[in-house]
This record gives sequence, C-alpha cells and structure tokens, in this order.
Amino acid sequence: MTTVSMSLTMRVFRVLFVVLATGAVSAQQHDYTPADVEQGARLYTLHCAACHGPDGDMIPSVDLRRGQFRRGSSDDELIRTITRGIPGTPMPPTSFPGPQVLFVVAYIRSLHDFPSQTSAGGDPARGRAWFEGKGACLTCHRVKDKGSRVGPDLSDIGAIRRAAALERSILNPNDSILPQHRFIRAVTRDGVTITGRRLNEDTHTLQLIDSNERLVSVSKADLREYGTLQTSPMPSYQGKLSSQELADIVSYLVSLKGSDTP
Repeated sequence: MTTVSMSLTMRVFRVLFVVLATGAVSAQQHDYTPADVEQGARLYTLHCAACHGPDGDMIPSVDLRRGQFRRGSSDDELIRTITRGIPGTPMPPTSFPGPQVLFVVAYIRSLHDFPSQTSAGGDPARGRAWFEGKGACLTCHRVKDKGSRVGPDLSDIGAIRRAAALERSILNPNDSILPQHRFIRAVTRDGVTITGRRLNEDTHTLQLIDSNERLVSVSKADLREYGTLQTSPMPSYQGKLSSQELADIVSYLVSLKGSDTP
C-alpha cells in the first residue's frame, strides 16, 4: 500500500471510530484537504445543488457562500442538519455514511472560508484564449474533445473546485495537487523507469498514463521500486501572470461545467 493510500485509509478509520464511539460525526476535529473538498463537491452537486443551487444561494435566508445558515453554523450543527433534515421544511434527512458527510461539510466550508481574491472581473473568453494559446495548457490537460490526457481532464473542473482552489493550483501546484492526480515513478526489475499519472491501482497491478499518452499496465511483482512523486509536473505561474490574466484564466476554468462546457 502506498503512503498516500495509507494516509487516506487512516483518516477514514479515525472518522469511523468517532461515529462508533459517539453515535455522531464530529467534524470540529478534522482539517479538510483539497481531496475532501473535491469529493464533497461531487456529492453536493449530485444531492444538494438541485435545491440549494450551484453556489448555495437558492434557499431564502440561506447563503452557503456567505456562511449564512438558518440553523447553527458549526460543523457539528451542519452535520446534524444534513443527516437529520429539518422537519416541516423541504430539507430531508440523508443517509450519507460518516466520511461522506464530512466531505459535504468540507465543500460547504470551501464556499465561504476561501473566497476568491483575483477572479472577480475575469473574462472567460480571454482566459480560454490564454489557456489554449500562450499558456499551452492543452499540452497536458484536456477539455472535452481537445487536448492531452497526460494531466487531469478539466472538462468539469468548474463544477467541482472553487475559484480560490483553482488560483492556488495555478500559483502553487505543489501545494494543491490532489492525491488522485499525483504522478508515480516506477522502476522495473530490468532497470526501466516509468513515470506517469496513476489511473488505477490494486493489490497486484498498476496502470499509468505516461508523457506520450500511452496507457501502461505493469505487474507490481515485476517492479523493483515504485512511489508517489511529491512534486507536480505542472509549473508554477507565480509572478508570471498579471492579476488580470490570472482572473481571466480562473474565470474560464470556473465556467467549465462538463456537459455545459461550450
């Protein structure tokens, strides 16, 4: 088991221990990671956005983005509201397992706690032109049917990551890379080095996509060593973009919503 997967497993075990020991999930003691927020974004989009809206502001007197709630605003109170619902209102109880509830709360917190400082006033059209042109981002990333599969597909990135998180990824990619997007370096028993983005991994095999967009599947029994790279292959754009260019790029990325992407 890799260091990353062991870390995630231990975090889940800690959450389950709290559930079993107290009968409830306590989120106050947990630090949320970018991976938590992304998983929460997917759950929120699937289960919550129809009523609350993509930005959490469609319920009267409730604005998740501004941290405005009808009930208490602590993490534990949010968990109780999500799991138990609010009797006499359209808010139903949910049956999220303990860890999933934490992910949803992590995403709700990300709406309010990390407001974007530079994306206001950005122009998505200019951002797209930079992304596809000067930035050469399609060399690694893919949007719908254009670009490379070497890096993560960004076709729906605006639906699962907030503007502030996207800004951090652009300026400090090493600090913002999600565990599932990290690259793997593997060395075969014959001394051949293979580097690529991990697509799948189980007990016996490892599947990567390399820098030439080739799918590589190897048996772990044939590897002399393998491990997760702690740095991102994406360059930092800190100091390379004006505030307006950064705002334009982030605005374009935020506009990417999967099937709604132009």
